[in-house]
Amino acid sequence: MRDFKPLRSVATLALVAAVSACANLPGPAAPLPAVTTYPAAVAQWGRVTGVELVNTQPTSSGIGAGAVVGGLVGGLLGHQIGGGSGQDIATVAGVVGGALIGNAIEQNQWPATASQIYRVTVQLDGGVVRTFDYAAQPHVRVGDRVRVENNQLYR
Repeated sequence: MRDFKPLRSVATLALVAAVSACANLPGPAAPLPAVTTYPAAVAQWGRVTGVELVNTQPTSSGIGAGAVVGGLVGGLLGHQIGGGSGQDIATVAGVVGGALIGNAIEQNQWPATASQIYRVTVQLDGGVVRTFDYAAQPHVRVGDRVRVENNQLYR
């Protein structure tokens, strides 16, 4: 009968090493990023340099659930065709085709809508330029003296 103690010891050591590698040991804390904060009561003054109507384009969410589900279904259907290397090629073609079709169906379910916003550009007295976006037409014009407080624009 063979003695498996050395093999068992090596397996135990490997398991202990793998588990201890996952441990979250305390160490020096990472330095916090430098953050400049301003008191809420501090107001900045500036002048409106631009008011424009901007068309916004919706952002694409990339590949979604439609592509994933379509790829799975296409791969399963493609795997049913042929045998050997032909079956592998059919599976890959099914995954790609199903993903493309699933993504197209998902995009047609929720069509993207563009919107318009009003973008107000303000040059602060210190030289910094800031922009503020509004859904409705703001009550400021180019040249108006404005106050910026708590990320809000006041005339």
